[in-house]
Amino acid sequence: MEPLFELPLRLPTRGSHQVLRALHQQLRAAIVDGRLQPGLRLPSTRALASTHGVSRNTAVAAYDLLLSEGYVSIKRGSGCYVAEVLSRRGAAKVAVGKSPGGKSAEGNPTAPPPTAGAPRVGTDPRVHSFWRNRQARRAAPVPDSLRYRFRCGLPDTSTFPYDIWRRLSNRAMRSLTHPDVSRDPQGLPALREAIAKHVSVSRAVACRPDDVLVTSGAQQAFDLLARVLASGRQTLVAVENPSYPPMRAVFEAVGAKLAPVPVDNDGMLVDQLPSQARIVCVTPSHQFPLGSAMSMPRRMALLEFARKNAAVVIEDDYDCEFRYDGRPLEALQTIDRHESVFYVGTFSKTMFPEVRLGFIVAPPWALEALIAAKQDADLISPFINQHALAAFIAEGHLARHIRKMRSVYSQRRRRLIEGLQRDFSHWLTPVPSFAGLHVAALLPGDAEEIVERARELGVGIGAVGRYCLGKPIQGLVFGYGVISERSIVDGLARLRQLR
Repeated sequence: MEPLFELPLRLPTRGSHQVLRALHQQLRAAIVDGRLQPGLRLPSTRALASTHGVSRNTAVAAYDLLLSEGYVSIKRGSGCYVAEVLSRRGAAKVAVGKSPGGKSAEGNPTAPPPTAGAPRVGTDPRVHSFWRNRQARRAAPVPDSLRYRFRCGLPDTSTFPYDIWRRLSNRAMRSLTHPDVSRDPQGLPALREAIAKHVSVSRAVACRPDDVLVTSGAQQAFDLLARVLASGRQTLVAVENPSYPPMRAVFEAVGAKLAPVPVDNDGMLVDQLPSQARIVCVTPSHQFPLGSAMSMPRRMALLEFARKNAAVVIEDDYDCEFRYDGRPLEALQTIDRHESVFYVGTFSKTMFPEVRLGFIVAPPWALEALIAAKQDADLISPFINQHALAAFIAEGHLARHIRKMRSVYSQRRRRLIEGLQRDFSHWLTPVPSFAGLHVAALLPGDAEEIVERARELGVGIGAVGRYCLGKPIQGLVFGYGVISERSIVDGLARLRQLR
């Protein structure tokens, strides 16, 4: 039964790009001042959307932000609850208009670019770091009745070498007593060096350790970039449509306007980018959630757009290490000649989500502002994990684990695609994809109806439309990171009952 929820919310007109920001801030304020008590069960995203006239995507994104900030918790199969820890927090700590250090919006440093062609850089401390305490992006709670769960975005951690990780973490703990231990907000020098070597081998990204900023996951990377690069409503941010909702949310939260740009089998349609866009967010290696790769002509066209329009590009390479077929295309950062690309990576897919470490490879002109924003957010990313990860990469454990899991995921992917092509070709069309931990498939009917009917059969799948802005694309998303080959086969057998 849905809980009673009579909290008055004042929300702007739907479609104004301010709905998410208003919904998130008003729910957060109600939690902080005690109107929503710790332990209170909140309504489902569907009920919240229906009651207050917002889209379900907006409701999901608002709960995601509250979860990432620690204001709510998820109980699997039960729902979303106000977190107990907040009963001890003061409202002043989340006051809008103040940075974590208490400075006003005008008191933060900026790092203007050295050339007139690059965009002006500014920070906006009114925006809290939504992702600073987040260990992993959690999907909506899945009922226990779902036996076959094609969950998107999660890696298989069952064979991760935790014994090695514990040994390296213990070594890091002992180093805390050393008087010269580094607490550089840019990140542990040894880790930045390891990351620079790792991306040079895995993605041919040319960078030095000084170009790397260590973050508390990819979500914090997006948050820092939004705070530094966006200047409120003056900034138009072009995003792929469909795309990753939490990334869009951080730009909406700083007041930027979003311009959704369609994608096809060759990636973002660059010729449809609005000339006013000053930030372009893309997933060129494995488009999320459709899975296509941006072609080389499109990549070159995007970089030329950035050059002509004094724009910057945020390249999210979230699961690039898992490539199974085809020749890998060069990263945008690799072929960029005008210091316009910010390359974002994460270790949550290659290791385990709770590691909470990611990174930005940034142009030199923006590093100072990014480091200042990072220092304002949480000073440094978890030191123990930084130290352990530096050794984990340097000693070759990460490369070995990636090679092992690439083989495992490749077999699951092959089993999934074979099943889709053999038994569902009359109504599902898999999108060509050669990497990652999920496969998307388009269909002519109502995807949400299929998702609900699949749940009745005990099968959990996602709908592409939940990642769209505006009219939804009718398609399904099948994650294979945390589902066995046997369960893939059995789950698809259940789905055959739908047609």
